[in-house]
Amino acid sequence: MKKLLLSLIAVSALAFTTQAQTEKGKFMLGGNVEFNSTKNNGAPKADTKFNIVPSVGYFVSDNFAIGTGIGYGFSKSHEATTLLPNAALKTQEFVVAPFARYYKGINESFKFFGQLSVPMAFGNNKVTTDGDNYTKTSKYSNVGVALSPGFAFFPSKKFGIEFSVQGISYNNNSLKDNNGNKLADSNKSFDIGANFFAPKIGVQFYL
Repeated sequence: MKKLLLSLIAVSALAFTTQAQTEKGKFMLGGNVEFNSTKNNGAPKADTKFNIVPSVGYFVSDNFAIGTGIGYGFSKSHEATTLLPNAALKTQEFVVAPFARYYKGINESFKFFGQLSVPMAFGNNKVTTDGDNYTKTSKYSNVGVALSPGFAFFPSKKFGIEFSVQGISYNNNSLKDNNGNKLADSNKSFDIGANFFAPKIGVQFYL
């Protein structure tokens, strides 16, 4: 009887701990960090890409959180040719991504979630032909809407590991020259489908 009582207390404590992670009044902290460096054959230097978008969310009710991510993106690619061996393109952008997320419990340690986000990026493109002095050639804005399913594993009451995929997304990419004229490279895209063999992996902290 004593062992049974202790087991029931342990299970109840674990269930309470998991629920407490996503209950009303809690905060979730996370974000994305990406760094990539690739050197193509014949290129003088490697192409680089860096993004950091920390995010914070607040549970307005049990299992339902709203929040936003704010960050910065940078990329540099070398577009060398025989005539212009030092040509390069540099992009810098400001990123903001408000979101709403709802969790649905599976058991004490796992929960499904669905996230609706509105990622937005505003930046500019600069080019150089001598590898040093960059000139701004265009600016752009990218506004999207994405619905992403996923699930979270909670190894502790303040930490969660997430796996998510891109479900449905829409993007409107507007590219303008320095005079504000819209360029032909502007485009809109709509995608449906999820690649379950290439999930995004992330972590969240619950306070």
